[in-house]
Amino acid sequence: MTEFGLHCSHEQIPPGALLESVIAAERAGFDAAMCSDHFSPWSERQGESAFAWSWLGAALQATSLSFGVVNAPGQRYHPAIIAQAIGTLAAMYPGRFWAALGTGEYSNEHITGEAWPRKEVRNARLRESVDVIRDLLAGQEVSRDGLVKVDRARLWTRPETPPPLIGAAVSTATARWCAEWADGLVTVNAPEAHLREMIAAYRESGGRGPACLQVHLSWAPTRAEAEAIAHDQWRSNIFPPPVCWDLATAEEFDVISARVPVEQVAQTVNISADLEEHTDRLRGYVDLGFDRIYLHHVGKDLRPFIETFGAKVLPALR
Repeated sequence: MTEFGLHCSHEQIPPGALLESVIAAERAGFDAAMCSDHFSPWSERQGESAFAWSWLGAALQATSLSFGVVNAPGQRYHPAIIAQAIGTLAAMYPGRFWAALGTGEYSNEHITGEAWPRKEVRNARLRESVDVIRDLLAGQEVSRDGLVKVDRARLWTRPETPPPLIGAAVSTATARWCAEWADGLVTVNAPEAHLREMIAAYRESGGRGPACLQVHLSWAPTRAEAEAIAHDQWRSNIFPPPVCWDLATAEEFDVISARVPVEQVAQTVNISADLEEHTDRLRGYVDLGFDRIYLHHVGKDLRPFIETFGAKVLPALR
């Protein structure tokens, strides 16, 4: 049966309020949670960007949910440090934690002052990082002299069973590539035809493990309110690669999104005041074959969404 989780957006909500929200989500019937790992928000209006790894320890302790995080090792984070972070959480909370690994965005990575590599170099760097993380979680001493440099690293605290390392992808080419190394796939909502192609590309290339989907949505008692929430908070997030990969600051995202109409936001965010419409869309993602679906209400106040979807949408889906 498909699991329905809450996506926890550190770019939008202060960590204390986000912790309260995920506790409320468990009480409301959500099965799981995942979060983003950003240094910068996508807009000044979003206005937050707490450290995901600190928050995850608190959230895992405060709930019994499983948690995942989307992370980009290789530039802002050395992969040995990410292996240590993954290993510690997985040792403390066995079977409840996973990490999705991707190539990242310049808006988070430029803070190191290093050059932002071409996409093919970022892919190669991620692949090396994945191997480093896997070897460390397996108990090996690791040294490397490639795009990623490691000198005699060893994890002294490890889980008995290494947690899943899931591949983050938005294109079919990346989904095929993730099938070579990942324990699952995570992507974001898109037209059904594209999502069907994503799952097929991953599975037909030998991809194993769960197929996970993060769904951006906006719900409010009226359509106008739902549109206003989505337009205010998520119009800076509608740009496809390479734009979303290569801009440096929240201010730049705000400049290029200043004239984005709500109709364009609605191509990325499922906007509706109708709970049956949201339920039908989510049921459609289940039918495509997604094993885990994480709901991201793009507003800053999650409590009405959590209570309403917990009471009416999740029971209908089950």
